Amino acid sequence: MMKIQEITAILEQWAPKAYSEDFDNVGLLVGDQNQECKGVLITHDVLENVVAEAIEKKFNLIVTFHPIIFSGLKKITGKSYVERVVAKALKNDIAIYALHTALDNHHKGVSHQLAKMLNLKQIEILIPKKNTLKQLTTYVPKENEKAMLEKLYEAGAGALGDYDQCSFTTPGSGHFRGNENSKPFLGKQMVPKKVAEVQLNLIFPTHLQQPILQALFDTHPYEEIAYEIYSIENENQEIGMGSVGVLKKEMSEEQFLKTIANQLKIKFLRHSELTGKKIRKVAVLGGSGSFAIQYAKKVNADAFLTADLKYHDFFQAERKLLLIDGGHYETEQNTKKLIRDHLIEKIPSFAIALSKSLTNPVNYYANGKKK
Repeated sequence: MMKIQEITAILEQWAPKAYSEDFDNVGLLVGDQNQECKGVLITHDVLENVVAEAIEKKFNLIVTFHPIIFSGLKKITGKSYVERVVAKALKNDIAIYALHTALDNHHKGVSHQLAKMLNLKQIEILIPKKNTLKQLTTYVPKENEKAMLEKLYEAGAGALGDYDQCSFTTPGSGHFRGNENSKPFLGKQMVPKKVAEVQLNLIFPTHLQQPILQALFDTHPYEEIAYEIYSIENENQEIGMGSVGVLKKEMSEEQFLKTIANQLKIKFLRHSELTGKKIRKVAVLGGSGSFAIQYAKKVNADAFLTADLKYHDFFQAERKLLLIDGGHYETEQNTKKLIRDHLIEKIPSFAIALSKSLTNPVNYYANGKKK
């Protein structure tokens, strides 16, 4: 049987906590990571009915998209639904792990799934995340170049988009002299030494710095290792919020709205003024996305589908694009399946289930009927 920390390690490798936004609260929020995991229940939000479902199934790990705890809890007295959920989970030894913006920022995360539901092609990230890449430069004897690169590649260095094992090397000469306390790999104490060396340059994701440095320290033959790490300004095209793509064929605004309603099974859509413009290039951002309107305009999107747009947000359309609010839950509805599919791929024989509990807090009323 696997421990909870082994399950969460799979999730964190897939959607690292370092991908999350500063305001967010992701990772293991409740429970003991050293417990043996009896089963995983996947949900969009953790409510009391979800914890009850986990108890009934005898599962002790809930993986949720939205975190149940956003800010610090000063009391757990049961006065709020958050306190009651946490108390019930603790009482029944149930752990809770949240992904949220770590998965939002994954290049095939929440918004990518929304784009696929609309059958968009040529899908790219709408808002690439900054400050997520660094460069490692180090120097090794020529004969150690291959072994050093192999270990750095294994640790995750040199991966760029659809390519891996990317590096740039420059031959040169290294000069040094060890003192009487040194144990030089090449040369002798107190004697100047010149060595044919190679400068290695590799880009890597910021969150992998520790294992990459460990690979460097474990593999480099020198007693004292010369290396530099630089923060670089490049936007990471593999990490970021939202997606943008194109429809196979352009369509009218009315046709596009109907397509959204049918594909997402949405009964109600709020949208900005129709202008008669054809829709071909589409930006999407699952969940709250008003902050991304300007980014959708910047890439010349004909339409932008997101959620939680306020009254004044719709004015930003300015007849330049069609703004569409499809609902928070509705635009994130495939998230549970995305998480489940990844876990099943990694641990196919483990007990993993989608929660059947209702967690969408929004209901609709129209024409005298509840929708």
